[in-house]
Amino acid sequence: MRKPRDFDAELQALNDKARQLRERKLRQLGELVVATGADALPIEQLAGLLVAGVESKDPAAMEDWRKRGTVFFQGAGRAGGNARQDARGAQTGNGGAPQAERQDRAQ
Repeated sequence: MRKPRDFDAELQALNDKARQLRERKLRQLGELVVATGADALPIEQLAGLLVAGVESKDPAAMEDWRKRGTVFFQGAGRAGGNARQDARGAQTGNGGAPQAERQDRAQ
């Protein structure tokens, strides 16, 4: 005879997992704000910037943001002070990180 499934326990486990995923997402978003240097902005300005980004329909701007985000996540934005400089729009020829540092990471 098969053991009956405890649907309540399974549902509770799924709810717990969903809560953990939501909390992780919020923590990662907060870490991203800090890593980009956006935590230095007034909260109203940061909110306005995010709202403008979400509402934007300009494909060229969105593609530019995507490329800059890719560069950031590839490590150029994590090189200390370069995170703030790159997040504010400075274009660097090597992605924001010094050449020696980029070579070190590649090895």
